[in-house]
Amino acid sequence: MRELTGLSLEEMQDFVRELGLPAFRAKQLCQAVQKGMDFEEMSMLPSSLRQSLQEYAVAQPVSVLQVHTSAVDDTVKFLFALRDGNCVEGVLMHYHYGYSLCISTQVGCRMGCRFCASTLEGCVRNLTHGEMIGEVVCANRYLGEKGRVGHIVLMGAGEPLDNFDEVIQFLRLVNREESCGVGLRHISLSTCGLVENMYRLADMDLPVTLSLSLHAPNDAVRRTIMPVANRYSMADVLDACRYYVKKTGRRVIFEYALIGGVNDSESHARELAGRLRGLQCHVNLIPLNEVRERNLKGVSEETVRRFLKTLEDLHISATRRREMGDDIAGACGQLRRQVLNSTER
Repeated sequence: MRELTGLSLEEMQDFVRELGLPAFRAKQLCQAVQKGMDFEEMSMLPSSLRQSLQEYAVAQPVSVLQVHTSAVDDTVKFLFALRDGNCVEGVLMHYHYGYSLCISTQVGCRMGCRFCASTLEGCVRNLTHGEMIGEVVCANRYLGEKGRVGHIVLMGAGEPLDNFDEVIQFLRLVNREESCGVGLRHISLSTCGLVENMYRLADMDLPVTLSLSLHAPNDAVRRTIMPVANRYSMADVLDACRYYVKKTGRRVIFEYALIGGVNDSESHARELAGRLRGLQCHVNLIPLNEVRERNLKGVSEETVRRFLKTLEDLHISATRRREMGDDIAGACGQLRRQVLNSTER
């Protein structure tokens, strides 16, 4: 079964040609699919054709299972249903520059980071690029006349570079006019540091922003919270970041979750600044979202301010990430886990 959300206009033209349909149907299908229509809603097509198409293709591989709207801000948390019964999450955020959608790239995750809820059940499977596009289509349909998703963050459940081929296909399609039309410079891709694929991504000539989940100033600390650090040293990861900057001309964003008693001291901040000096980068400080199943603690606002000031005093570009959707389980993996636990009960 073909996922129509994952087809370019040229591929859609090949598809309708294989079915013996006139060429103009390709553009009609692209437009209908991007509006979030399923076959029964495509009134521009004869009913017999709609029924026939269902034998060969899936118009919408993703649907909205639940919507949770924050009472604090405009953040919306989606629980997306996949056709095989699995579910993933997405978060729609409203900024002054428009709407940004955080999407998932895998069902679960196998990276095992101790501060993340997405990885607790491991990785069930990779998402297809059509399913990733489907997340964006669902969000756009939800927005309706309010607007469209203009920025995308690959920072939901899953490690994007662990699903490399499908993610690259997603990036090559999502910015096209017949698809979601989101410019690559408005897309951020987050990785925990799969070094070989960081180099591969840099060589792809795709000007997306690379975000690295760093979360530590040295290997010793990083290994206690991120299993991937046992395979790749910080030196290797930072060398890959320097290569990415050189190849793309774009600065790297370092995500740093502040964990009480683990990586939040002034000495940690000074050591981090020393490691990053001279690298075109920005540090995004994130007060930890506590995960009930993990024995990790958050930090006080004073700790965040002190850490931030130390970095700034040492001439490292840094900000405290704006917290959004706390009242709707905004962090990746939390809502899906709540649903899984409820189902088990």
